[in-house]
Amino acid sequence: MNSESRRRIRTEVWYKFSISSLIALLFSSFSLSCEKDDICVEGDTPLLILRFYDASDTTAVKSVSNVRIVGLGNGEPVDTFTDRSTRDSVALPLRINEGETGFLIIQNSAGDEGAETGNIDTLRFNYTTEEVFISRACGFIANYTDLTENLVTDSENWIQDITIAIPTVDSQLQAHVKVFH
Repeated sequence: MNSESRRRIRTEVWYKFSISSLIALLFSSFSLSCEKDDICVEGDTPLLILRFYDASDTTAVKSVSNVRIVGLGNGEPVDTFTDRSTRDSVALPLRINEGETGFLIIQNSAGDEGAETGNIDTLRFNYTTEEVFISRACGFIANYTDLTENLVTDSENWIQDITIAIPTVDSQLQAHVKVFH
């Protein structure tokens, strides 16, 4: 074997070794960079669940026709359900940085923007916000405690009564507020 052949063999071996090393390095860096908690699957701040009931039979669920809910100070309908749909329950976001969130809850909503023809009731919720650390990937979520309500009364309230069923909002598995109409 001459020196040229030896040099070519060494170059090929070095080249194959370099490629193999590079692939091994890339694979190990990707496998080490992703840890179990780098993907957030359980980290959402819970929504407030309102369930609508019949005021004359307080155990019977009763849907609200063409319900629209607009956040006070926001001016836009909430986007957690289909606007102007008939619903027996809704999920509403609460403000994290404030201790109060208000909503215009509109029954039989119709009309163009700015010309609402439905029956509007104003409902405010007061609460205490508690931050809860979930994981490094998810960070913090907010839970709400000491939930109270305040229905603004007027001559045409369609909401007749409200009961706080669960004063702590830390899950979306049950209704927190019962609205009777």
